[in-house]
Amino acid sequence: MKTARPIAPLLALWLAACGPPAEQPADASEEPAQIQPLPTLREQAEERQEWLELRIGRVLPRLMAEYDVHMWILSMREYAEDPVFWSITSPTTFAARRRSIYVFTRQDDGSVERLALGGTSQGGVFEAYRSTRPAPTQPTAELVGNEQWRLLRELVEDRDPENIVLNIDPDWAFSDGLHAGEREALEEALGPELLRRVKREPRLAMNYIALRLPEMMPRYRKIQETVHAVISQAFSNAVITPGETTVEDVEWWMRQRVRDLGYTTWFQANVDVQRAGELPSSGPRVIERGDLLWTDFGVVALNLHTDTQHLGYVLREGEAGVPAGLGQCLAASNRLQDILLEHMEPGLSGNAILANTLAQMRAEGIDGTVYTHPIGDHGHGAGPLIGRWDSQEGVPVRGDAILLPSTWHSIELQATTPIPEWGDKPASCRQEEEAYLDSEGERHWAFRRQSRFHLVW
Repeated sequence: MKTARPIAPLLALWLAACGPPAEQPADASEEPAQIQPLPTLREQAEERQEWLELRIGRVLPRLMAEYDVHMWILSMREYAEDPVFWSITSPTTFAARRRSIYVFTRQDDGSVERLALGGTSQGGVFEAYRSTRPAPTQPTAELVGNEQWRLLRELVEDRDPENIVLNIDPDWAFSDGLHAGEREALEEALGPELLRRVKREPRLAMNYIALRLPEMMPRYRKIQETVHAVISQAFSNAVITPGETTVEDVEWWMRQRVRDLGYTTWFQANVDVQRAGELPSSGPRVIERGDLLWTDFGVVALNLHTDTQHLGYVLREGEAGVPAGLGQCLAASNRLQDILLEHMEPGLSGNAILANTLAQMRAEGIDGTVYTHPIGDHGHGAGPLIGRWDSQEGVPVRGDAILLPSTWHSIELQATTPIPEWGDKPASCRQEEEAYLDSEGERHWAFRRQSRFHLVW
């Protein structure tokens, strides 16, 4: 038997979603989201370079110590880059240079030596490695014709690490960046004795990418506010004329607006509608009065990705606000967000968080699904999955990863509610909003969540 849903919390959320009418914010202190202009390209590069130096200097030594990694070798060729490449290189670097090899060696004092064999120093982050030995007159057969591999073998022999991590993993794409041909060449260069020291540690690459610096959050918050502002304008009479504008019109407006602002997208903006009546099975979908609007919208700036889903409503003639049934739907979705954040305890796996969240959701009588993912350097980022829309029983492997402090997540979920004004036809209130765990594991919204509908008059 389902436990009755608590009335007071959902009533408060419903009031926030439905009233007061018009464009007044739900809270007098909650100002409308504003476009936050990006700095110049040069200033963006300087900001990202600072983050790079902090990540490699602060995050990497801790992870190598935690996972007992003595040496980490990243080897890649131009246009066949390791996923980690974009998290260890300068913002002006567009690709690996021919063959780029980066070697990280943990020192006795806990610091990490950072050497580059090929490529550049990435703004001084790496030191270019030069041989300390005379060039051999007759190099061994496996190294003939390739000075980089000879240098790598020399470097590894000189440092004599207890273990070596290579990015090879069948489950985690972020930790599987060593391409098949590159692996063959690398293993040949190292030779049998050094290969016996190779160990698998997928958490090193995955969590280096996943962990976020607090210094990144002020910029990310501005990017997310811009996302809110663009959606707010898209779901308004500035863009939509009921009975004329199609969902494709709004999608293309959003795509163009993003470009005009100097942002890019990591997926094309999607817009759709739900309504009391039947939707056309083909042809342009015209936005009508009484429609529930939805968008899925992801932008990229300074290599920081967002992923946001918001809801809007097109008022019918004579309506001053959203129908109560839709307000209850949004309130249920907001409540599910609260439940999920409550259960996102560091140290738990994504699957454990999912199970705990769904158990409380059902106990409160909410009909919903949870499919939350990490975000940051990638849209679908490194770290634990908390459900998939088609895997509510848990996600093998990726759901078993442990949630860490100092990580960002797209809180993606939906609540389904019968709408009395639609003859009890159900509506799905799908929402997605960026949240983060700080260094202490406390949860916060990156900007804020949507708690009331965008309105088209």
